[in-house]
Amino acid sequence: MPPPLIARLLNVRNMLERRSCFLFGPRQTGKSTLIRQQLSDFPTYNLLDQALFVRLSRNPGLIREALAPDTTVVVIDEIQKMPALLNEVQLMIEEHGVRFLLTGSSARSLRRKGVNLLGGRARSLTLHPFVRTELGEQFDLARALEHGLLPSIYFSDAPREDLAAYAGDYLKEEVAAEAIVRNIGAFSRFLEVAALGHGEMINFSNLASDAQVPVSTVREYYAILKDTFIAHEVPAFSGTAKRKAVSTAKYYLFDIGLARHLQGRRGLAQGTPEYGSAFESFIFQEIKAFCDHHRIDTPRYWRSKSGFEVDFLFAGVAVEVKAKRIVSARDLRGLRALREENLFARHLLVCMEPMPREVDGIRVLPWNVFLDGLWGGELAGWSGRNG
Repeated sequence: MPPPLIARLLNVRNMLERRSCFLFGPRQTGKSTLIRQQLSDFPTYNLLDQALFVRLSRNPGLIREALAPDTTVVVIDEIQKMPALLNEVQLMIEEHGVRFLLTGSSARSLRRKGVNLLGGRARSLTLHPFVRTELGEQFDLARALEHGLLPSIYFSDAPREDLAAYAGDYLKEEVAAEAIVRNIGAFSRFLEVAALGHGEMINFSNLASDAQVPVSTVREYYAILKDTFIAHEVPAFSGTAKRKAVSTAKYYLFDIGLARHLQGRRGLAQGTPEYGSAFESFIFQEIKAFCDHHRIDTPRYWRSKSGFEVDFLFAGVAVEVKAKRIVSARDLRGLRALREENLFARHLLVCMEPMPREVDGIRVLPWNVFLDGLWGGELAGWSGRNG
């Protein structure tokens, strides 16, 4: 049974009224479904259609020849399968005034082949897994933390099996088929080790030893994860004056369900470190999706060399995440230390307490209240310096 159609917050139709767009995102985040929902009245070319792929390979000008006088928008799905088409796309933009939506699961395939990326004529968008607001009453926190928020997985009757298939498809279709790496076995080992470092500061030397590959290879593999949208880098914030900050970045896999599958973990009990990690990852997914939707700089984190830490800094807001029903004074230490720097407009602790409250200028918010405010526009006008 196919998953229900969920309206997504990303409105590509509105974006296309102004200019062409690249729509990137990992496999199965719903790019093709989004096209059917929002752009069904425009010509669409899906390069996964083998017969179409062959025809366009022989004659890339077929799309231009098929343009009707009133065609304003054309969609090309999985553009990384045929990067050479971008020359035709640019020609149609310049000579016919057509706007394009070009989707793909890898920016690397395009850049690696040195193709024309339209010279800045197209905006880049990212489609993430579901966020809570999109699911509405169908959202279930326990399901989201255990199996993630990929559309096909969230509504699956067999999420564990489907996550295993997803990981295999990524290695087979994205990495092997595109010849991104030569040694698929080494990359597969790295992927499992990287999952264990999900949300942690990365020590490249230790990770290289665990994955049995050189440090330079680990760095290259992380670049692959970023270019195929499987991992997001969270840079360290170093703008504090009173307390010297560390500079090591963190990496989060794009979906907590995939991370947990690669970690080999099953079951999730509240009050455990695993639950806390999953909850933090879920909040990160929401913040990252929000930042990308609103073209806000990627979230950062702050950790002082003396051990104070705040999980996420973005749009002038400092956010600490605790999967606790009762927040203690100790849980506020990082936010208090950062607040002394007077760099951010708001300091929030997102947790599982039932009611909002305030302690020393720090807002303690139930996670659902925070997400309602995040997606409800409460961030508009918030200011601060997130350098």
